[in-house]
Amino acid sequence: MSAEHPKKLLILYILDILQKYSDEEHRLSQKDIQDILKKEYEMPVDRKAVKRNLLNLIEYGSNIEYREVARKDIFKKKICISDDNPQVLTEKEHSDDNSLWTDFYLKQKFTNEELRLLIDSLLFAKHIPYKQAKDMISKLESLSNIYFKSRSQYIYSFPVDRTDNKQVFYNISVLDEAIRKKKKVSFEYAEYHTDKKMHLKKREDGRIRKYIITPYQMVAQDGKYYLICNYDKYDDISNYRVDRIRNIQILEENGKPFETLKWSGHQKMDLNKYTKEHVYMYSSENAFVKFRIVKAMISDVIDLFGKDVVFSEETDTHVVVSVHVNERAAEQFAKNYAPDVIVLQPKRLRNKLRDDLKKSWEAYED
Repeated sequence: MSAEHPKKLLILYILDILQKYSDEEHRLSQKDIQDILKKEYEMPVDRKAVKRNLLNLIEYGSNIEYREVARKDIFKKKICISDDNPQVLTEKEHSDDNSLWTDFYLKQKFTNEELRLLIDSLLFAKHIPYKQAKDMISKLESLSNIYFKSRSQYIYSFPVDRTDNKQVFYNISVLDEAIRKKKKVSFEYAEYHTDKKMHLKKREDGRIRKYIITPYQMVAQDGKYYLICNYDKYDDISNYRVDRIRNIQILEENGKPFETLKWSGHQKMDLNKYTKEHVYMYSSENAFVKFRIVKAMISDVIDLFGKDVVFSEETDTHVVVSVHVNERAAEQFAKNYAPDVIVLQPKRLRNKLRDDLKKSWEAYED
């Protein structure tokens, strides 16, 4: 290796040292950097070389912070000898530098708190297989320094009920391309059986069922990843779990524009509005729904349906909530929280819930 080659690597090594060993609470002096270069990279260099490369990194735009302090005058003894009067004089030694740069650290792209939040999101994303989630967490950890990694090792653990579909990222890639090109896709779809394993859905004659759909968006909801699409045989909107999709292929046929579907209102997709109206990602028509809830449920209602809900008829114990929402989602919400949540309108939904609850009561009487 030529002598010039290590010099070119020096600036990269210094940046790597700052990435791995520094943050606002762990700052490095030029001497610290020198020591690490010698110990870990077998590259002994002088202080001026370290400073020169640090200056270059700052000039090139690296987000490096440091502290600048006035350099104290250094005195050294100078012995002057004459024939008659030998004497010791002091002479002030001036450095070429008027100030000392120290306490260097690299401002990381993500704070530890931001990385913690991203890692937690991966931990609770059940649609991502174990190995891929673990690899992604390692990549996130590498964006910080050794101090973050040492703290995070004993904090997280993986839930056991994660998808085992190794095709998830491939599915996402294919769907993303199909959405961009406005093409239809075909796939097979899996579901659990009593053996706790995934099996492809089949038709009544035993053949594997093939789905042909137009994809519109992918969205994460309640730790699961959904595809919002149109199933080709119908004029409505369907939602499928991305992690349950198998053997996906892009078709040459153009997809149906979202605004042509019956439930779209002839409008382009508003993902924020859609997720608010489809809180459980059920596929059914939307409706204007009125609930009467106990006031302790107010926070749950806002968490679930957002702040566009309207409150009225407030008493000491109850309040009426009005919201435009997917009707099956409203039904599920009322069942989950009965009797603290009672549907007032629409009447057909109120009657259905009454009949369903009556059947449930009769089932438990036996």
